[in-house]
Parts: sequence; C-alpha cells; structure tokens
Amino acid sequence: MKVYLIGAGPGDPGLLTLKGKRILESADVIVYDYLANDAFLAYAKPGAEIIYVGKKGGDHTLSQDGINRLIVDKAKEGKTVARLKGGDPYMFGRGGEEAEELLDAGVPFEEVPGVTSAVAGPAYAGIPLTHRSYSSSVSFITGHEDPTKPGSVHNWKALADSASTLVFFMGMKNLPEISRKLIEAGMPAETPAALVHWGTTARHRSLVATIATLPEEGPKHGFTNPSLIVVGGVVNLHDRLNWFEQKPLLGKGVVVTRAREQASGLAEALRELGADVVQFPTIEIIPLADYAPVDAAIRDLPGYDWVVFTSVNGVKHFWNRLAACGQDSRALAGRKVAAIGPATADVLRTKGIEPDFIPEKYVAEGVVEGMLARGMGGKRVLLPRAREAREVLPDELRKAGAVVDVLPVYETVPSTARKDDVLARMQEGRIHCVTFGSSSTVDNFFSLVPVDMVKDHPEVKLACIGPVTRKTLEGYGLTCHIQPEDFTIPALVDELVKRLPDL
Repeated sequence: MKVYLIGAGPGDPGLLTLKGKRILESADVIVYDYLANDAFLAYAKPGAEIIYVGKKGGDHTLSQDGINRLIVDKAKEGKTVARLKGGDPYMFGRGGEEAEELLDAGVPFEEVPGVTSAVAGPAYAGIPLTHRSYSSSVSFITGHEDPTKPGSVHNWKALADSASTLVFFMGMKNLPEISRKLIEAGMPAETPAALVHWGTTARHRSLVATIATLPEEGPKHGFTNPSLIVVGGVVNLHDRLNWFEQKPLLGKGVVVTRAREQASGLAEALRELGADVVQFPTIEIIPLADYAPVDAAIRDLPGYDWVVFTSVNGVKHFWNRLAACGQDSRALAGRKVAAIGPATADVLRTKGIEPDFIPEKYVAEGVVEGMLARGMGGKRVLLPRAREAREVLPDELRKAGAVVDVLPVYETVPSTARKDDVLARMQEGRIHCVTFGSSSTVDNFFSLVPVDMVKDHPEVKLACIGPVTRKTLEGYGLTCHIQPEDFTIPALVDELVKRLPDL
C-alpha cells in the first residue's frame, strides 16, 4: 500500500516526469484532477481503476475531504494509488494537505514533483521569470484571496516595491483588485503585465499589456481562468522569445480517426505542431477468435511465391502468429515480399525483411500495377490483412492468373469511445478538422456522427489520406478539403500545415 502524489505538469503531455510516468504505468488506482491532461491515462495498466475528482468553475466532483478519504481508503485496500494533480502538488495544489492526511492515517506516501504552470506557462509565452536585465527573483502569489479583506496575507507595498517578477495563480476574478492594490502601493501604472491562458497546451494564448490596462484588456480578449498573471519587466521579452505561439497549428482542433494502434504517429506529429488533437478511434483492432487458418498458412509458407502486406497491422499480427508458432522472419526465406507503402515497409525492416517491391502509389491499385509488371501468371500469393478489406488487389491478381489466398490476421470493429466528447467540441466550435486514414474510418465515423451535423459546421474541414478514402467521403455528400499528393501520414501532416490555417 502506498500513495504517490504526482505532479502532472501544466498540460503539455511531454512535461510529465519519467518517474511520474513509471508510477502511472504500475498503479492500481489513478485519481486525477481537471487540470491534469487526460492523455496521461493512456499510461494506465489494463484493469487499473481510474477515478476523476476534478474541480471546474466551482463544480466540485468530490470535496477535498472526500478526495482525502478516497485516497486513504484505496491505499488501505492494499493498492498502489497514483494521485495525479495538475502542475506541482505542493504549489497551490493542496498536495501538502493530502500528504498530512495520509501521514495521520498511517499510509506511506511519496511526492513526485511536477513542472509548475507558473514557470512553464510564461516560458512557452516567451517570458523568462528571471533575466539579468530585469529581475533576479520571483514571487508566486495566490490570486484567490480577496485583496480587500482585513488582514490580507499579502504585503502589497512590499510586492509593489520589489524588483521581483510577480506571478499570480488563478487570479482572473480578482484582477481589477490586484491591479488597483499594486498601483496604490506604488507600482508604476505602466509596469508590463501579461496573461497566459492554458499555458503549454494547444489552447495556450497570451496577452501583454500594463498592470493598469490588463483588467480591461483581459476580458475584452476573452481571457478567463485558468490564466496566470505575470507582472514585471521580463514581460518585455514576450514578443522576442514567444516560440510556442509560432507553431502553425496552434489551437486547431484536429480529430484523428485512425485505430489507436495506428494513430500515435499522426497524433504526435500534429501535437508537435500545436494542434489540439482528439484521438477518436472509430475502429478498434481486435485479435481473431480462431487462428487455425493463419497457423496453417504459416506452415505452408514454402509453397508461396509472394507475401503481400497492405498495412502495418497486417505485419504486426502476422509476426505475432509466427512467434506463437515458434518461428521468426526466417520462415519467409525464398519468398518475395511486397509492402503497400513506406510505413508498412519500415515495420518489415524492423523484422529483418527488406521488401522486394513497394509501389510508387501507396494504394491497392499501385500494388496491382507493379506486381502485374513482374508477372503473376501461376504465382501463389499470400495476402495477410484485416478480415474486412477492399477486394481490388486479390481480384486483379487472380485475373492475371495468380492463385491468391486472402488470410485474415486481425479484425476491425467500430469503436464509440469519445463520441460525446467529439460531438460536444464540434458544437462548441473547437473542432477545425477531421482526418481520415482509410475508407473504414469514414464509414465508422459517420456511423457515430450524423452527416448533417458536419454539414451544419462548415468550419470543420475534412482531410483524407488518399483518393480511395476521398471517394468514400464524397459518397456521403461531403467535400474533401485536404488531400496530399503522396498517400502517407507525413504527407498528410505537411498538407494540413499548408492548408488548414487558411481554410
């Protein structure tokens, strides 16, 4: 039994510490907050209990006392509990109170520090909190306190006179009073000040003004909590050092519809460019109920001339069965191997197989054209793939005289995960693009999301990886706005960078 108070950082998933990730991967229970990026939940081990206890805008899912009892009770069940908190647990995060409760209850604990938003948010906005030309100290201040109440813990005169950079947490409600108190205490009205909203996330925005004008400028530009208030000369560096807000897709909500097993590369590439990625796997890849036909085909591999892989998943699941049968890549010795595209070819190379053929066009028709040029008459071809897939490749090879055995090695089924989230974001205007990586993702997406809803939101642009997927989309009466010339994920990302900001 043990509880880990883990700082999840300010929102950018890459700012979680390695120790925090390791604990999340082994915890029996994960208790997480509103401000902790829910992408971290993907690290949870199968069967882990995940409990949301966030607080948003005064709506408390569970009181602080209730949270304290929950983590104590879960630990006393003999479980390892990961208490995931936004930012750093001990920086205005009430982590100290939770630690005291655990200590009083006789529950062992560790605190795993996190990157605090007070440092990371301004840094992403180009505001270093210390700089030799401006400030050599920093003050972190709660913005929750009512500055007008008697006996304020804040020494406004000391804050106003200090050369420190001032950083106020969650102070938007009290911003007018904060501004007034600082100026009344002697701070020059023209002192630079900034707001950083949802710092380090895809929703990150910043605004620079003065301490006098910030209370008016902030609401005018739609700034609300969670926003940091930064006051001091270091704010002058914002325009020069503001690197994060230069990302080309910053703030663009992009839905990735690929199966989770396939989506990580696309999702990560888009996040690196600033996009607010929603992973909405419309299909889930599951193993077959019966692998006897696959095992039989593996035993019969010496009888085939070609083995053709049309997806990364086809490679992965075929090799899983090779291993289950006590074999490895040597089983393909003497066979020619084809890959539908570079991603599939790269996975084959990790298995020690250099493909004999990769088409110039990464679709089934491209494979057909290239293989027919190599002579298919009388050749035996094995095609490991999904149970449900297009029949163009096997049909055309058979017409050329090849004997083709279609070998299902995995299945795809519709997935409803995050449907409500996507629908809500679309209604809120937070979805700017939906990406489709195959015809099946199009069909499954519109089995969950009404076509008319997409038509009612013309700001939502639709991107397809290639012409086959585009044709399927057009079958729903919709327009494909973005399609790369090369039918690959990197090319799709490049095209989104070129086109999406201007659409």
